[in-house]
Amino acid sequence: MKNYLFKLGKKGKKASIEIVKTKKKDKVLSDYCNLILKNQLKIISENKKDLEKAKKQKLKENLIKRLTIDKKKLLQIINSIKMIIKFKDPVNITLNKWKRPSGLKIKKVTTSIGVIAVIYESRPNVTSDVASLCFKSGNPVILKGGSEAYHSNKFFISLFRKALIKNKVNKDYVQFIDYKSRKVVDFLLTKMANFIDVIIPRGGKNLVKKIQDLSKIPVIGHLEGICHTYIDNNADLSMSKKITLNAKLRNTAICGATETILIHQKSLKKFCNPILSNLEENGCKIIGDSKIKKFYKGKIRIAKESDWSKEYLSSTVSVKSVKNINEAISHINKYGTMHTDAIITKNPKSAKIFLKEVKSSIAMHNTSTQFADGGEFGFGGEVGISTNTLPPRGPVGLNQLVSYKYQVSSNGKIRK
Repeated sequence: MKNYLFKLGKKGKKASIEIVKTKKKDKVLSDYCNLILKNQLKIISENKKDLEKAKKQKLKENLIKRLTIDKKKLLQIINSIKMIIKFKDPVNITLNKWKRPSGLKIKKVTTSIGVIAVIYESRPNVTSDVASLCFKSGNPVILKGGSEAYHSNKFFISLFRKALIKNKVNKDYVQFIDYKSRKVVDFLLTKMANFIDVIIPRGGKNLVKKIQDLSKIPVIGHLEGICHTYIDNNADLSMSKKITLNAKLRNTAICGATETILIHQKSLKKFCNPILSNLEENGCKIIGDSKIKKFYKGKIRIAKESDWSKEYLSSTVSVKSVKNINEAISHINKYGTMHTDAIITKNPKSAKIFLKEVKSSIAMHNTSTQFADGGEFGFGGEVGISTNTLPPRGPVGLNQLVSYKYQVSSNGKIRK
């Protein structure tokens, strides 16, 4: 295993030195789309092998749903790649340039990051999204998918490598770890710092925590998505009902789902029952503080301190009363995970304060937190969402997969 992984790392480093022009990148991606289209039945057949194994192992229904590939899902995958093709190449773009009194001419220019390793679970569409985004941004990628999607992932990568070979591009721009052992991840994180520049985890809390704790390589990612929706005293009731229902229940398993609703105490009498009964009628369990319990006539469990820092990923929501916008912001900054937090208000001043002062990587106004997604941001997919304080933050798409360098020139200047 050690020699195998070192070999992958060396091949990735070698590929990173080879510059691929934009036209060729786009041709590779276009050929990849065609190969997916031509091999639809084969992809679905390989996916069935994974599904059969998943059912035997009694994987949860939501995981099987994420694992499943059909013709509709394949069309979404192809459309995502086509969008990436349309985007401008993010490499070698001049971000800024200036002259100094000393005679120096300085340019800040985007560059690829280097070799990226992506460790992920369940969703085979991540394989094509990530491979396409990393390739277009000039970053060789080493993919370690979960064993539950082994056959699907392996076939997607074989098609990408075919597209690379066809266009005479180093096939090692995209590599797949053909080992199912979990020891592979430990080795990648602790022994591959000479070969891998960045690790991106995509998966459950346990996987991401392990990677963040163990990795000797910089990590881009998020541990949990404890997202909040704050309903201000100047909110519109109809809008609040619509947004909270969508933010919590559209898809409870995604990291952008709202886990805590904060309600301004002046709005409790008017807002508490309509908003919470709307959620309860749609199958959501309500956990609330003593003030919420006083106003809400439906079924409710009293919240404990630990409920404010829970990522439920299910049809359960915690609800808290707050005195004002400052208390709402303080609560979010204390219990949130700097993922996505929203305010519902008609007051532009309140919105401005909230958007500025919450520490989240994504701050929203009158918007469902379920929009926390690279595809919805127009990024043509994402390799993940980052809650790091340092950039990149939020959805990591094509333009976030680059770094920069300074190019300095002069007419033989020397420093005094």
